[in-house]
Amino acid sequence: MNHKACLLWILLHSAAALFSSALGENAVLKDADSGMDELPTESNAPKGLVKYNMRKGLDLDQEGCYLQTGKKTCLEECSFNATAKTIFIIHGWTMSGMFESWMHKLVSAVMQREREANVIIVDWLVMAQQLYPDAVNHTRAIGHDIANMLNWLQDEQQLPLQNVHLIGYSLGAHVAGYAGTYVRGTIGRITGLDPAGPMFEGVEDEWRLSPDDADFVDVLHTYTREALGVSIGIQQPIGDIDIYPNGGDVQPGCAFGEVLAVASNFMEVMKCEHERAVHLFVDSLMNKDHMSFAYQCTGPDRFKKGICLSCRKNRCNNIGYNARKMRKRRNSKMYLKTRAVTPFGGYHYQMKMHVFNRKQSDNADPTFYVQLYGGHNDTSNIFVDVQRDSVGLNLTNTFLVFTEEDIGDLLKIRLSWEGDAESWHSFWKNVKNNLWSWNSTPSKPVLEVRRIRVKAGETQKKFTFCAEDSSKTEISPGESITFVKCRDGWEVKPRKRLPM
Repeated sequence: MNHKACLLWILLHSAAALFSSALGENAVLKDADSGMDELPTESNAPKGLVKYNMRKGLDLDQEGCYLQTGKKTCLEECSFNATAKTIFIIHGWTMSGMFESWMHKLVSAVMQREREANVIIVDWLVMAQQLYPDAVNHTRAIGHDIANMLNWLQDEQQLPLQNVHLIGYSLGAHVAGYAGTYVRGTIGRITGLDPAGPMFEGVEDEWRLSPDDADFVDVLHTYTREALGVSIGIQQPIGDIDIYPNGGDVQPGCAFGEVLAVASNFMEVMKCEHERAVHLFVDSLMNKDHMSFAYQCTGPDRFKKGICLSCRKNRCNNIGYNARKMRKRRNSKMYLKTRAVTPFGGYHYQMKMHVFNRKQSDNADPTFYVQLYGGHNDTSNIFVDVQRDSVGLNLTNTFLVFTEEDIGDLLKIRLSWEGDAESWHSFWKNVKNNLWSWNSTPSKPVLEVRRIRVKAGETQKKFTFCAEDSSKTEISPGESITFVKCRDGWEVKPRKRLPM
């Protein structure tokens, strides 16, 4: 572990320790008693402490129009349209007592995408700017207040709940869940943006956001990494679909050094990953022509092997605002990789290659790279990560390749075996493998790869690539093989792509 990684480990664990101490003895964490006896028994938030700011313009610095439960005149003053979509945006815990920059971006993106919609900010800042356990203890009352507002709109305006969409970030996701529990009827959709983990992980459905809180519940998990027993974002699946970008772990662009390069506060590292869920959602609103796809999989390790790039039987979906309602299923987990910046969407490829052992190369431990050549662009060398200690010999190796740019139709693949002198990693690997052979000249390892089978996740097309020179299928350190499309019985017609 290098010094930067060590420093990151220390700082993140220190932050987790501070966060844990803020939770205090009343916190209900994973593996603890989930009775949640500390939650309030009152059904409503104190009057006036929850505000419903219906936006008339994109500038949040300009005062909006406030809806008040039971006050009919505000409906006309705010030009509330009961036949249009109604979208509530719910913030989470706050230390500043002010809206953070993500709120401006999300409101602006929603209003630009849904120009006729009623866009309402649920402002519970006064109750959210408290110690974390206290803010948690207010979530049920805030959700109940939102439900009262929706019930009143149903009575007064015949508001169809199917047109209602609640979008909650962090603690706000669980507030949305309570609103769905208490409202009279069924809300159309709830989106949870990295729902808070502490005091919600492992508890019963009625104490957190859950699939029965709306007709469709979709969740983005971007910060599920655990430190000292605490994960900032909830780890467990809690929706109809639960999408884990980059495994829900380290988000591209949120590495310690990258964040500190633009912000001196190391807390921004944690905020970067937690808040990434919001920015992915904003991206889905603004980049309709560059949508990101997620794929159903039982876990991140299988996904990283490229095994789960199927769209059959609704196994893939758009993420964010463009997600489609899916039939409820036992496994709701979905995965994808993303870029570090917007547009976040990229391109996934499953690749399979059988590596034959030639000339007694039993100890060969190759470091492979692939370079993709497309109709529009070419990639740089991409590391072949087979998600185990080493490339399997006389086995079919499956791996995932992710490109940030659209290279167009894949035309050619170049497979390279990194030479012993090309990196410290390969140098020490070679030293280790030949440690007991100092008195003899180590033989040059020779492996063989005849073809590479490829499946493109975004198009679902399948192709086989064969060695461009049929006599050149063997490879040794420092060498490469070029593969081109071929018809060897493996090529498969793409299935008709499902409408997204």
